[in-house]
Amino acid sequence: MFDKLNIDPQIKKILENSLDEEITTDDALKLMKTQGREFQALIFTADMLRENLVGNNITFIQNWNINFTDVCTGTCGFCAFKKNPGDDDAYFLDIDEIVQRTKKAADEGAIEVCIQGGLHPDIDAYFYEDILLNVKKEVPDVHIHAFSPMEIFYGASKAELSLEETLKMLKKAGLGSMPGTAAEILNDDIRKIICPGKLQTAQWIDVIETAHKTGVPTTCTMMYGHVENMGHRIEHLEILRNIQKKTGGFTEFVPLSFMHKNAPIFKQGISSAGTTGTEDLKLYAVSRLMFKDLIKNIQVSWVKLGFKFAQICLMAGTNDLGGTLGEENISRSAGAAYGVYTPPIELERIIRDIGRIPAQRNTLYTEIKEL
Repeated sequence: MFDKLNIDPQIKKILENSLDEEITTDDALKLMKTQGREFQALIFTADMLRENLVGNNITFIQNWNINFTDVCTGTCGFCAFKKNPGDDDAYFLDIDEIVQRTKKAADEGAIEVCIQGGLHPDIDAYFYEDILLNVKKEVPDVHIHAFSPMEIFYGASKAELSLEETLKMLKKAGLGSMPGTAAEILNDDIRKIICPGKLQTAQWIDVIETAHKTGVPTTCTMMYGHVENMGHRIEHLEILRNIQKKTGGFTEFVPLSFMHKNAPIFKQGISSAGTTGTEDLKLYAVSRLMFKDLIKNIQVSWVKLGFKFAQICLMAGTNDLGGTLGEENISRSAGAAYGVYTPPIELERIIRDIGRIPAQRNTLYTEIKEL
C-alpha cells in the first residue's frame, strides 16, 4: 500500500498489518513517535480502517449538559470548575431546577441529557436516585447519561452502599448510561500528581466493570497532555482495550485534550501547556488501530479542539462529532473557547465540508439516521 512512499520499513509493516491484526503496545508506541511521511501514512491508515469499520457517516447527538453543582471536595489539579462550600459564586441546583432544564432541553430537540456535578459534601447515591426518578417522571423519553465513575464511587461510599447496589438502584431509577470520565490517565503515579484525591486506577476499572456487569453501558475517555508521556497514553489505551474485551460495555472512546490555561497544575508549573496538533492526530489514529472493531466509535471533542481542527481530526480515523451540548461549563472554566450550544445544521455543514455524511444518533449508537 505504501510502496511508492519512502517510509521506514518497520513502520510500513506495522501499518499494513494493523488493518487485519491486533497491534501490540510496542507497535502503538512506535506509531506515536512517527514524523513526516510515516506520520502521514499513520493518519491515512487509520482513516482507511475507519471507513472499513463504520463507513463514511459522521454521527452526532442532540443533547444537553446539566452540571448541577460546582461545589466539590475533590483536589484535582487540572480542574478550574470547582468551588469550595461557602464560596460566594458557588451554586447547587435543586432537583426541580434540574427537571425544568431537562424539559427545556427536550423541547428544543435534545434526546439525551448528560447530568454531572462536583462531589458536594451533602449528597450521596440517594440524591442521584432522586434526580433520576424526578426527571424520568416528567420527561420519560429522554435518555439520562449521568454520573462519572468518581461520582458513583463517592455516592456509594456516602450512602454506605456497594458499587453493585448503587448501580442497580440507579439503573432502576432511570440511568441509561454513564460517561466514562474521571479516567484522566490510568496510571497511579500520574494520578498522584494530577488528582491525588481521586479514585485509583483499579477503583476506576472496578466501577466501570461493575456498571457493565449491571447492564449500564459507558463511554471511555482519556484526558491527556499534562504530565504523562506517550508510554502512559498507550498504557491507558491498553487498559481500555482489555476492559472492552472482557465486558463489551464501552459505546465510544472520547480523547480529551488537557485545557491548561486556567488549570492549577499549569499555573504552578507542574504540567505542560497541553498538546500539539500532531499529538492529537496521533492519538486519534493510534486509538483507531488499537481498538479496531472492539470500540468502533471514536469521538472528536469540538469543545476542546474547535470546529476547524475537529474537521482535521475527523480525517484521522474518527467518526463522531459528539453533541449539540446546550451548555458546557467544565471545559470552558478550564480555558476552552468553545462549549456553547451548536445547532444541528452547523454540525451538518462542518461534516459535509469534508465530504462525509452527517447522521444523527442516539446515545448507544443503536439508532443512526443519515441527514
